[in-house]
Amino acid sequence: MPMHYIYLFLAILAETIGTTALQASQQFSKFWPSVLVVVAYGISFYLLALALKFMPVGIVYAIWSGLGIVFIAIIGFLVFGQRLDLPAVMGLSLIIVGIVIIHVFSKSAVH
Repeated sequence: MPMHYIYLFLAILAETIGTTALQASQQFSKFWPSVLVVVAYGISFYLLALALKFMPVGIVYAIWSGLGIVFIAIIGFLVFGQRLDLPAVMGLSLIIVGIVIIHVFSKSAVH
């Protein structure tokens, strides 16, 4: 796997951790989850910047935000007990399909 994809997937992981900590921080009223938010987002943006050295910003952002949304929805369900209705699941499925289309068919995505 090319390094820029590793940077991107690690950025997505860090962003997902940061967003999960954001929920756990209870509007920044809990110290350690709040610290984790800042650190995880900082790491995420740094890794995102590294991925942008090799890939177009539109493609990077589509993959980063799309997978982040899907992962956070899954974490919300598993960790926080947040339920998704059928339209939400369908919408998340379309996001995944869009990312696959970009990755498989787009000549803009660097492989």
